Amino acid sequence: MAILQSIRNDMRAALERDPAAHSAIEVALTYPGFQALQLHRLAHALHMRDVPLLPRLISTLSRFLTGVEIHPGARIGEGLFIDHGMGVVIGETAEIGPNCHLTQGVTLGGTSNRREKRHPTLGSNVVVGAGAKLIGAITVGDFARIGAGSVVVTNVPAYATVVGVPGKVVAYYDAGNDTTIRLPDPEGDRIEELSQELDSLRRLVESLEVELAQQRQASGAQGGPSASG
Repeated sequence: MAILQSIRNDMRAALERDPAAHSAIEVALTYPGFQALQLHRLAHALHMRDVPLLPRLISTLSRFLTGVEIHPGARIGEGLFIDHGMGVVIGETAEIGPNCHLTQGVTLGGTSNRREKRHPTLGSNVVVGAGAKLIGAITVGDFARIGAGSVVVTNVPAYATVVGVPGKVVAYYDAGNDTTIRLPDPEGDRIEELSQELDSLRRLVESLEVELAQQRQASGAQGGPSASG
């Protein structure tokens, strides 16, 4: 019954979060992220019972069929939605809380070759954008948002939005007021100032070029009659 409940929750997540999903049958037959997740749940159950080799074979078959690689040892909560899925990699000691959302190209990778906790831990309701890389035994808090293409190597607080390489917190979601609070970004502000100064200089140069061209025309017009005389 627990397995059936997990399947139902995974199916519900796909139907609720993807407007392109029209039915449970469509999700089951055509969504590689959903298929990879169900194969992982089987592989993980065998892995936890110390069944040799077979869990890895199931994981390898899943990668071949879906393009999603999940180590049998990874612990994944119910309601995960792997959107599109191609290129997603989830390492052995990764942990994912309930109702998370991963998109294509996401990596939950490790930095150690020791048999220890070396992959990220995601809280509940975490969203990770396409191509983001979360590396090491870091913790990502509940309801955090990781921007596409970000590289995250440090802990992320709950309700934070992280973007960039390396990833840094740029905003927090205030659940009480249902608003997003943007944090000061001195580097971004300075870049914006330099961009505005560059635009001003460009306009100044264009103005000087026009003025110089007009002076040349006026000089030519004044010199013309005397030259003909």
